[in-house]
Amino acid sequence: MPLPAPETKADEEQGTGRLQSQFVGLVRKNWLLLGVASLVCAVAAGFYSAGQTKIYRATTTLQIEPTPPRPLGAEVRGAVEVGSGMVWNNQEYYRTQHEILKSRVVSLQTVKRLGLHRDPTFILNQPTGFVVPPGFEATEELAQAALQGRMLVVPIKDSRLVTVSFDDAEPERGERVLATLVEIYIDLNVDNALESTTAAAEWLDVQVAKLQDELGSRELALHDFKKDNQILSVSMDDQNNMLRDEMQQLNHELTRVRAAIEEVSARNKQLAGIDLEDPSRLPVQELLDSQLLQRLRSDYVDAKKDYSSLIESGKGENHPSALAAASRVELSKSALLSEVTNIRDALGRRLAAKRTEAAGLSGLFERAKTQALELNRLGLEYTRLDRAKKNTEKVFSLVLERSKESDLTRYLRFNNIRVIDAAVSADRPVSPKSKQNVVLGAFAGLCLGLFGALGRVALDRTFRNVLEVEATLGATVLGSLPRTSSADAPKKRRRRGAANGEELVVHEKPMSSVAEAARALRTNLMFVSPDRPQRTLLVTSGGPSDGKTTVACWIATALAQADRRVLLMDCDLRRPRLHKVFGRTTERGLSTLLLDESLLGTWDLSTPVPNLDLLTAGPGVPNASELLQSARFESLMQKLLERYDQVVIDSPPVMAVTDATILSTKVDGTLLVVRANLTRRDVATQAARTLREVTKNLLGVVFNDIDTSRAGYGYGGYYRYEYYARSEDDKQS
Repeated sequence: MPLPAPETKADEEQGTGRLQSQFVGLVRKNWLLLGVASLVCAVAAGFYSAGQTKIYRATTTLQIEPTPPRPLGAEVRGAVEVGSGMVWNNQEYYRTQHEILKSRVVSLQTVKRLGLHRDPTFILNQPTGFVVPPGFEATEELAQAALQGRMLVVPIKDSRLVTVSFDDAEPERGERVLATLVEIYIDLNVDNALESTTAAAEWLDVQVAKLQDELGSRELALHDFKKDNQILSVSMDDQNNMLRDEMQQLNHELTRVRAAIEEVSARNKQLAGIDLEDPSRLPVQELLDSQLLQRLRSDYVDAKKDYSSLIESGKGENHPSALAAASRVELSKSALLSEVTNIRDALGRRLAAKRTEAAGLSGLFERAKTQALELNRLGLEYTRLDRAKKNTEKVFSLVLERSKESDLTRYLRFNNIRVIDAAVSADRPVSPKSKQNVVLGAFAGLCLGLFGALGRVALDRTFRNVLEVEATLGATVLGSLPRTSSADAPKKRRRRGAANGEELVVHEKPMSSVAEAARALRTNLMFVSPDRPQRTLLVTSGGPSDGKTTVACWIATALAQADRRVLLMDCDLRRPRLHKVFGRTTERGLSTLLLDESLLGTWDLSTPVPNLDLLTAGPGVPNASELLQSARFESLMQKLLERYDQVVIDSPPVMAVTDATILSTKVDGTLLVVRANLTRRDVATQAARTLREVTKNLLGVVFNDIDTSRAGYGYGGYYRYEYYARSEDDKQS
């Protein structure tokens, strides 16, 4: 299976254009609804604005510095900072100040100072003289909530300025309220700073006394510790270094003695392994260290050689010379073994001495290690006491310094907030905004109209475009046939379904958009199965009024125009229509031939369309389904295929009777007709499922009766074909 081609930029632009076209079509279809909704909402917004109270806005500008002034210099700081103190805290500080401006505390103090809780018109935000509703009770909570709700704090970007606004129906009252609120906010900022500074200074004085006593106790504890543990003036690090050097030297000597022990043990083991019967093989080291041992070994070896020579010369063991040589061998062997024993005894004594020396060194090393561990413990305790003393001393110095600075700054009143522009009310009201409300109302009405139009589309259960057909039915749309217009119809348009109406437009108007669409459908049918042509083609639909008869006529006419012998056969034996289209009667037709096939060829089946013959349904029969399922029908179809290249069959709807389902099993291919904006999705889906259950020759779907004058279908090409066709007609006329 080939992979789908990647979506190109042209495809994306085409998709965007299709969405735009669908939106334009939606607007064009529902323009009256959109206009009425927009007009109604705009008028309602205008009346609403006219009935609202005019609101005026008083505004003042404040400057908030992140760092406070320092009259005693930057080195002297107060116990409590006024401002952010650090550049990276500015954002949080400004947000905090903005929230304080809008806080309940500031608002409530403003209400109390101005007595706003005794003014119902302020709470209701009405001008002086407004008639208060009976039973309305003004309270501090209501006044405070009203003041908070009508405040607006807006920081000026890239500056330290902030704009504070207050909306009120009385301009003078708004100015007075805003000025009082800012004054209370500034005083509160200073009072909070001074109160915090005084409390902090008092706390620092108490801490200085506590830390002074604690420092004295720390120093005394350190002195007692050094005295009790006899720690000299030499530092703990120097004592540790000396003890570490001593332990390194002892460890070196102990290692040397242990190496000597291993060496003596190895020599002793080698001597113990000497063969007593033949002690001539001695360790090289022992031979090098003892000349006596070398001489004795040499005598023993020479005696053995002499004895061996005598024996080899033929003298027996009892020969006097052999007996003398054997005696020398035993004497030299005894002397050699005696010397080896002496050397082993000397090595044993040396090994014992070395082990005694190693034990002594190990004892010295362990005592040094114990002393080092004890010194470490004392060092840790000493370090802890010394660190505690230094930390207390550092904290005491810091607190003492801050206490002295706090005493200097306690009685200074300074502030980092000041008023830049005093509170002033605007001349023009800020509310209501009549023009803006009318525009917003019109826009809201337009949106409501669009939502209503979209709701209509969402509730529509019919098919509107090709994509919906393919997605719902799971079948390919082989052709899309436009709705016939007055320009396409060659005669006066009659009611839909009348004879000589739109069914013959492909023949009588071959250059029309309908004829072009029919030829495109014919081409698609040819390429559905090029190796196995569809000689018998069934045209059906899910329900009535989908235009299957019209589509069958158009397909048959388009096939006949391709120089093929085509038979259009009406198999709707219950409600036939093809005889009306071509001006025939139902006295004879398909039902007649099913009773007597010999009549085939005796009738004139020709039509005004070249290469197209018509076999009408014939007289009505009570058993239509049985006739279509009979062997006579199959035999008739074989004879018809001998006379014609292709047979196009018009059948009843699938969901109405079983005739179409039966016929679909006897043809090469089946087309399902779906009519735009009429065929219900559930009916078409059930019809397609029914056809798939009985046969596998469902070729695809024909999307019929598309209104090309409406956007949303994506068939703008029909306009060009229609224009070309009309131009040709004009030339002919």
